[in-house]
Amino acid sequence: MFEIRKDSFYLDGKPFRIFSGAMHYFRVLPEYWEDRLKKLKALGMNCVETVTCWNLHEPKEGEFDFTGMLDIVKFCKTAQNLGLYVIVRPGPYTCAEWDFGGFPAWLLKDKNLRLRCNDSKYMAKVKPFLERMAKELKPMLITNGGNILAVQIENEYGSYGNDKEYLKAIEKILTDSGINVPFFTSDGNTNFMLSGGTLPHIYKTLNFGSRANTAFNILDKYQKDMPKTCMEFWCGWFDHWGEIHHTRIAQQVAGEVKNLVDLGANINIYTFHGGTNFNFWAGANNYAKYQPTVTSYDDAALLNEYGDYTKAYHKVRKVLHEAQGLEYGELPARPILQNIGKVNLTKRADLWKNLYALGQKHFSPTPESMECFDQNFGYILYETTIKGSYPSQTLYVEGVHDIAYLRVDGKLLKSYDRCKNKSKKHNDGFACRIPAFDKECKIQILVEGMGRTNYGPNMETDRKGIQKVRLGLQTIFGWDIYTLPFDNLDKVTFSDSADLQGGVILQGTFKAQNGKDCFVDMRGFEKGFVIVNGFNIGRYWKKGPQRTLYLPAPLLKEDNTIIVVENAKAKDCLAIIDKHLL
Repeated sequence: MFEIRKDSFYLDGKPFRIFSGAMHYFRVLPEYWEDRLKKLKALGMNCVETVTCWNLHEPKEGEFDFTGMLDIVKFCKTAQNLGLYVIVRPGPYTCAEWDFGGFPAWLLKDKNLRLRCNDSKYMAKVKPFLERMAKELKPMLITNGGNILAVQIENEYGSYGNDKEYLKAIEKILTDSGINVPFFTSDGNTNFMLSGGTLPHIYKTLNFGSRANTAFNILDKYQKDMPKTCMEFWCGWFDHWGEIHHTRIAQQVAGEVKNLVDLGANINIYTFHGGTNFNFWAGANNYAKYQPTVTSYDDAALLNEYGDYTKAYHKVRKVLHEAQGLEYGELPARPILQNIGKVNLTKRADLWKNLYALGQKHFSPTPESMECFDQNFGYILYETTIKGSYPSQTLYVEGVHDIAYLRVDGKLLKSYDRCKNKSKKHNDGFACRIPAFDKECKIQILVEGMGRTNYGPNMETDRKGIQKVRLGLQTIFGWDIYTLPFDNLDKVTFSDSADLQGGVILQGTFKAQNGKDCFVDMRGFEKGFVIVNGFNIGRYWKKGPQRTLYLPAPLLKEDNTIIVVENAKAKDCLAIIDKHLL
């Protein structure tokens, strides 16, 4: 039995202190869960914390998936076998720099639905998910012989809203579903966040990366004489595309952890091991401008993206071992890396010519977003032919989320990057002069949806695709729309004549050694994503900071196939190396 009493936690009637690290099961291949958790325990931890991902667990409404990377029960059991406890943060909103903060994209199909409040439409979607998640978690609760100590209600809600009835409704769904371990909330250390995001009777925790004394002094106004907990001690930070890779001085991290230890606080280090935003799963921030998150979730974590120890790991390990009087045991083995070298991409396919075969065709009078067609991730193509006699004038494309390529009569005229649109001109869109035509003009707009906004006030409006097209004053109607999740490339037609410029799909083969990780070096390419043996290992982008994509050994075989889908400019070869360039 785990209890929260005055001044301390208790486990089976004895005082208990939580030393925890964050690791998200869906960002790490299951083959590596045990290795990473062993390294967490070797740090001096007794607990692992994870958020969940509603969007992957329920990719289509009413259809649930708890297999493979999504097998949260197996993850908890793996931890239990190692003597570790678990803290679960099931949301429904989890943030975590994950697409749409963990919400499924299909919530955006109804433009009248309101997120993260006691809206009846929204709660009708939340309830089945939380009930299904509770069904998975219930056998793993410590009250049922499992190792889950506590469960969070929502996440950092005070950063978004103040609907107390909503928080109570989440609590009730979980309670009615049999979750009978202590609940908690977590918020930033400000008065407005704690005012909006907490409930009087629910245990409150804080999220911060420094100045623990100041943070807990603020919490005293809302919760006195209770054990102190930092539910997210930020040991590092994540990267947006176009930024410098974030790092933090190891001694500084260890010093802040020691301060928490000396205060008698309970700690969850965010993140102990970040993992990877595989596929199109990375999220985005959207304040003054739109900023999507990179594929790597290295996060300056104590254990890096490929499971190797950092300087901060060793310094924090010393702090935690001394604080608990632990003996230093032998550390689990470091990962083994391989340098495969040059890989020739011998097959080529024109990206634009293959979109029709790869996509599902829809017709709409107006250019609706991906979510309208039940598309969760990927690209979307809008195509129409304007007939008649028109002078040269400006084409306006509005609501572009997020990267767009405009072709007119087969010629690329404009590339657009929402990240650069600081002025919000043309309603997150662009304008382009179109030549005069007397009979017809074919318009094609290919849009890549980057991460949906995962934090802040702009989540409800981040639908992917475009909203409206005008030629001069005239709104253009009648669109063929091709949804392109790129989850199956079997229908690609390769051609030796395909150009390396302007959008291309490339394929090559390579041999690899068993049990060794590596990194795909995308320097010299422009923008796109990489698939190895059918698994999308993530996006790359010339603007950096990330230059290589992590390729875990469990994805590899003796003979391997690699596919590069490049939006713009490519090479006919790449390298697979033994160094991660972030």
